Amino acid sequence: MIKHMENSEKDAVFMVADLMAAAARTAPKGSGKDKVVTAIVSGADKDYLVKKTQELAVEYDEQFFNRDAGCLSRCHCALIIGVVSEPFGLDNCSMCGFKNCAEMTKAHANCAFNVTDLGLAVGSAVSVASAHHIDNRVMYSIGRAAIKAGVFKTDVRVCYGIPLSVSSKSIFFDREPGAVLR
Repeated sequence: MIKHMENSEKDAVFMVADLMAAAARTAPKGSGKDKVVTAIVSGADKDYLVKKTQELAVEYDEQFFNRDAGCLSRCHCALIIGVVSEPFGLDNCSMCGFKNCAEMTKAHANCAFNVTDLGLAVGSAVSVASAHHIDNRVMYSIGRAAIKAGVFKTDVRVCYGIPLSVSSKSIFFDREPGAVLR
């Protein structure tokens, strides 16, 4: 039997993406409430996310969005990790900078617990990728495009995209700031 490496690499990337999603889900949570959501995008959905990221490069006049879209286009898939925007409900927390959750909600700000939980989830996920030697990079740009593309059906206002790649040299280094890689 002959097993071609291209197929093995693709299988490995998707297996690790699943493990990363599990790690994000089981990461410790400061609030004790599970508000972390994940999605794995590939194929036509990934292509749509590439297009949406390129559109945001123009809308925001931020060329690094194009660079990141190029990286995403060269990956097998990307893990998107977000957090549902729902305050913890404390009257005297003020960790978000507001007196209480009602004031934070009125200002359309983000709960400090939610954002912290997201950071822990992202850290847990990328540690899995690293342990399996899968190249990855946390990208705000792809997370922003995922929100605009409606990847999550819940109220997610903050998320990150983590494209995954297997190649002889990581595609996430030696990148031109505004280059669109194909």
